[in-house]
Amino acid sequence: MALVTSKKMFEMAYKNGYAIGAFNVNNMEIVQAITEACKEENAPVILQVSKGARAYANHTYLVKLVEAAVIECPNIPIVLHLDHGPDFETCKSCIDGGFTSVMIDYSGHSFEENIAETKKVVEYAHDHGVVVEAELGTLAGIEDEVSHAVGSYTRPEEVIEFAERTGCDSLAIAIGTSHGAYKFKPEQCTRNEKGILVPPPLRFDILKAVSEKLPGFPIVLHGSSSVPQEYVKMINENGGKMPDAVGIPEEQLREAAKLSVCKINIDSDLRLALTGTIRKFMFEHPDKFDPREYLKPARANVKEVVRHKLIEVLGCAGKATECME
Repeated sequence: MALVTSKKMFEMAYKNGYAIGAFNVNNMEIVQAITEACKEENAPVILQVSKGARAYANHTYLVKLVEAAVIECPNIPIVLHLDHGPDFETCKSCIDGGFTSVMIDYSGHSFEENIAETKKVVEYAHDHGVVVEAELGTLAGIEDEVSHAVGSYTRPEEVIEFAERTGCDSLAIAIGTSHGAYKFKPEQCTRNEKGILVPPPLRFDILKAVSEKLPGFPIVLHGSSSVPQEYVKMINENGGKMPDAVGIPEEQLREAAKLSVCKINIDSDLRLALTGTIRKFMFEHPDKFDPREYLKPARANVKEVVRHKLIEVLGCAGKATECME
């Protein structure tokens, strides 16, 4: 099977109350871990590449890694998506370079500027059979090259005009998620009976208001990593320093997936699993130097994180066949 767009995926996800996992990829091991888990769980998947990932690994290498995954996993639909494209030129480069989906993130600009740039990308993408994700509202936090000190919630009263004027295929909204592993300051959180920080709840009122105004329209959540505490602990116990790293509770993400959220972005969870496993291995085996020896268990743990997300959070395990275009 060749790379596909997310059109059929989102149609079925919306209809049947689940979400597609959108996992950021940077290297071979992460691509393998994600797609092997999806193959074994018969799940559709979106592999997404950020501007920073393209700068790190090179556009051609990343595309070829994803093409290799398509060959190795012929029975699951795979989308290659640009995450947080900053401008038309970057989006065009990815469209011309084999991506089947792009995101234009002009959310940091004015409403009218956002519409104008998004519409420009949509027109070019649609002419080339590529779908477009846009963003309205701004997420706080830092991840890769995306950085906003302060976020702003999506205004439901703006979504109809934005969608109609741009022609975008899906819309990322801001309802309280945040980029990175440090999504919230400690003073924004409460502590449960175990002393673990609990972030403020997502604004489901905004999500429901947007859904009512755009019935049937695919909604996207960015900044939705849950920051698994077992890997934060593993990192801290093996030389790392990640105090107060906290993510989005998985039960809230599952609830969002049952509504109009058709795509949930997951990045930090995979990086934490990879980094934690490598730190632990190197601490326990200081004489080892072959990257294959520590990347193999790291890849295995990333794969299990993905498997857990597919089954318990996204609800898309077993849905590959119905998402075929």
